[in-house]
Amino acid sequence: MLDKFLDYLEHEKRYSPHTITSYRKDLEDFSHFYLRTESSEDIAGADKKVIRNFIVELSEHHISKRSINRKLSSLRSFYHFLLKIGEIEISPTETISSLKFYSEKQIPMSQEEMQTLNDQVFDEVTDVLDKCIIEVLYQTGIRKAELCGMTFENVNLGGNELKIIGKGNKERYIPISEDLSDLLAGYREIRKPQTEDQSYFFVNRKGKKLTEKFVYLVVNKYLSLITSKEKRSPHILRHSFATHVLDNGAEISKVKKILGHSSLASTQVYTNANIEQLKKVFNLAHPRASKKEEL
Repeated sequence: MLDKFLDYLEHEKRYSPHTITSYRKDLEDFSHFYLRTESSEDIAGADKKVIRNFIVELSEHHISKRSINRKLSSLRSFYHFLLKIGEIEISPTETISSLKFYSEKQIPMSQEEMQTLNDQVFDEVTDVLDKCIIEVLYQTGIRKAELCGMTFENVNLGGNELKIIGKGNKERYIPISEDLSDLLAGYREIRKPQTEDQSYFFVNRKGKKLTEKFVYLVVNKYLSLITSKEKRSPHILRHSFATHVLDNGAEISKVKKILGHSSLASTQVYTNANIEQLKKVFNLAHPRASKKEEL
């Protein structure tokens, strides 16, 4: 039944391979728990008590509330699918609520920090791949999975744009700067992919498609050289991209399109300007402030 559900996600929902892998992992974790505690492999027969016990065990093993909620979301989707095809009459997740938690504040890199990285660190870096990873993530705001999945044919350096396949296999086009095009052109000349991975634009030193773990380690390594902030992940570069372009006057609807968000609410989390920016806006735009400056 699990394979049938995953086929449904792939062929009818058209989810990306990365998303399907996440669903598989979450459901396999629950399947192992169900087999261990209920001596059965048929998770279609699970009741809400078993799912609650699964959540309790995850909490006892110090799994984050965010991760637990993601697993619970995967279970909800699975049992909704079973309802849809008539395998069950009631979803065992129906009365189970997600865990409440406060999201930790994501602090983006400052524009000064990113300039320091470009001027003082990359000047001495000879590894073009590492620089490409950082610059593509920061200059386009794409996700690490999207970077790993970038194909050779979707990199249009002559037109200065990238074709990105995002969540749900949705396509979007992202403009890139001349400098980034030149950087990618230089990398293109030295890449040496293995035959089975030659369709991917970025490959590691062994010629294999990049893994998300590899991308994370590269980003973390370089951001550690310029900041003491705790979050030094590819997602922080996506956050930094969105924050910086919005701070510099980009329209939020355009940024939404570039980021591949389906909802404007997802983009609005990046619009929280800092207090200094708010002061500047106030001093420039508010009539009272203007009069005060003229005195």
